[in-house]
Amino acid sequence: MKPSFAIVGCGKVGTALAIFLTRAGYRSAGFASKRLSSAKHVADMVLSDHFSDVPWDITRHAEVVFITTPDSDIEDTCNSISRNTGFAGNAVVMHCSGALASSVLSGAKTCGAWIGSMHPLQSFASADHKTNPFQGIIVSLEGESPAVNIAKTIAEDLGGTVVTLLTEAKTLYHASAVVASNYLVTLLDLAIRLIEEAGIKRQDAFNLLKPLIEGTLSNIGNVGVQKALTGPIARGDIKTVERHIEEIGFKRPELLALYKMLAFYTIDIAAAGDSVSASTIQALKKITT
Repeated sequence: MKPSFAIVGCGKVGTALAIFLTRAGYRSAGFASKRLSSAKHVADMVLSDHFSDVPWDITRHAEVVFITTPDSDIEDTCNSISRNTGFAGNAVVMHCSGALASSVLSGAKTCGAWIGSMHPLQSFASADHKTNPFQGIIVSLEGESPAVNIAKTIAEDLGGTVVTLLTEAKTLYHASAVVASNYLVTLLDLAIRLIEEAGIKRQDAFNLLKPLIEGTLSNIGNVGVQKALTGPIARGDIKTVERHIEEIGFKRPELLALYKMLAFYTIDIAAAGDSVSASTIQALKKITT
C-alpha cells in the first residue's frame, strides 16, 4: 500500500502534488494552509474531509509530509510542527524548494522523522490541472537515505525522472536552474529589444526568432554546448562584433553592458575549440571588456 501524505501550504505546487499524488494512488491524510479556505479548496478537489489551518492537526497522521509553503516560511513551519509533536516517528518530511537544502527541516528529526527535498524542475505558473506537470520532467532529490528512497518512488509514480544531488551543492543547482529558465527570459528580452530596432514589431519578434532558438537548443542536445556555438565569435569575426558594439552603443546604450558581458563569456566557449587563434581571442576580449 502506498504511504499516506499531507500537504502544508496549498499554493500551486502543493495543489498539484495533492491532485496528482491522489491520482497516482496515494492516500491523503489532509491539507493545511494559513488560510483555511485554501486548505478546504484542495481537500475538496481530491474529495478529502481533512483540512485545517493548524498544520500539526494534519501532519501527525501522515507517513509523508510535504511542506510547500514559500521558501522563507519552510524552516519556521517545520519547527512549529515539531514543537507540537506534529510528525510521526519515521515519517518522511520533505520540501519542494530548489534553493534550500533539506537541512532546513532538521527540526523534524526531534520527532524521529527523516528529512529530504524533492524539487520538480518545472515552472508551476498555470493553475490548469488537466495535464500532469510532473510527467517527463526531472525531479531532483537530496537528503537522508530513507527520505530519498521514498521520494524516488513518489517522483517516478508522478511520471518524473529522478536525479540525486549533493546536499551541500543545492544552492548551485538552483542557480543553474535560474540561469536556464529565468535568465533565458532576460536573454530573449535582449534579443527582442535589439530586433525591434530593425523594424520588427515586438509582437512578431519571438515567432521570427523561435526557429533559431529551437535549432540552437536542438544542436546543443545533439553535439553539446561548445560545438553548437556559431556566429561571429565562433568564427573570430572581430569586425562584426565591433559593429555590434558600436551600433548598440549608439541606438540602445542601456543594453550594451549586457551584450558585452555575454560576448566576453562566449569567447571562452570559442577558445575551448581550435578554430579561433589566440591573438583573435585576445582581441575579442579587449573589445568586450
